[in-house]
Amino acid sequence: MRSDPSPLLPMLARHGAATLLVCALITVVLTAAGVGTWDVNLVYSISIGMLSWMSIEFGRFRFSVGSGIPWPQGWRGMAVVVAGMLIGFSLGTLIGQSYQGHMRPEARPGPFNAWLLPMLITVITSALMSFVFYLLGKSRHLQLQTAQAERQAAQARLALLQTQLEPHMLFNTLANLRALIDVDPARAQSMLDHLIDYLRMTLTGAQKTEHPLRDEFARLGDYLALMQIRMGRRLNCTLDLPDSLAHVGVPPLLLQPLVENSIRHGIEPQPGGGSIHVSARSILLDGDRFAEITVADSSLGLEPARQPAPGREDGTHMGLSLVRERLATRFGNTARFELASAPDQHGTIARVVFPLEASA
Repeated sequence: MRSDPSPLLPMLARHGAATLLVCALITVVLTAAGVGTWDVNLVYSISIGMLSWMSIEFGRFRFSVGSGIPWPQGWRGMAVVVAGMLIGFSLGTLIGQSYQGHMRPEARPGPFNAWLLPMLITVITSALMSFVFYLLGKSRHLQLQTAQAERQAAQARLALLQTQLEPHMLFNTLANLRALIDVDPARAQSMLDHLIDYLRMTLTGAQKTEHPLRDEFARLGDYLALMQIRMGRRLNCTLDLPDSLAHVGVPPLLLQPLVENSIRHGIEPQPGGGSIHVSARSILLDGDRFAEITVADSSLGLEPARQPAPGREDGTHMGLSLVRERLATRFGNTARFELASAPDQHGTIARVVFPLEASA
């Protein structure tokens, strides 16, 4: 199976257009040099050039099946080019001679103009263009390999982050669940239901590279419900997702590190607890529509402990780094992530912004 997912027809159209341009340039050069008339030169050039190109294109796809680079390697590649040149020259010359015999019977080219010059031009141009197309295909293949390696690295970091986030939450939840079973069975039952939903969505999301924003918010809802049962009145939380943004695709586990960071470093250290508000909305930036997701808490503001420290890779700081990486991998430099204190210094706001068009 070919690893290059780019559409075949646009690539063939580009190569065909480049071949036609070279044929036109050859026609101009020959005509300016006084070698034949422009129409005869054009018919010869296009016939030989296009037939050579089509023969080489067919051969390279036929003999590169299963290769990442759409060119046969070694002697097969050279054989395809030579065979394509011979086919193009033979058939193209017949077409050119037929046209010349009907439209320009008075012009009788000498041996050099009839055979040697077209053959020389065919060999040079076919070899050069095949080499250029080979380099372009190889470059595209290397770019795809690099992008795939980056995606795999991001997935590996995501899996590592999940192993760090979920056991921490899971063990605390199970400990609280055990304590609630005897004193408050109803709350224990509710906690168990949310835990089941959370784990089900977590296991499903681990197999995907993207899911709708509504699934991300549903996962946050179960997680926050578990935290509310554990923390009681010390934690208040709200989720605000407009229906117009529910279908927008985002990488799994995009918001989870931000919410856990707020609870662990912003809400839990305060005796009175606090609140978390997660919201999404559509905004306009330079005339383009973007999605803006904010995670705001009522902590004491952004303290040094909540910022990624150089050389430190615990779950929190790794989670914030992963948010940036996954945004960059999915949306490129059009997305951004910001973490700052609230304007009144009473709280912290994590802000994620990415283009809506690219996420559809």
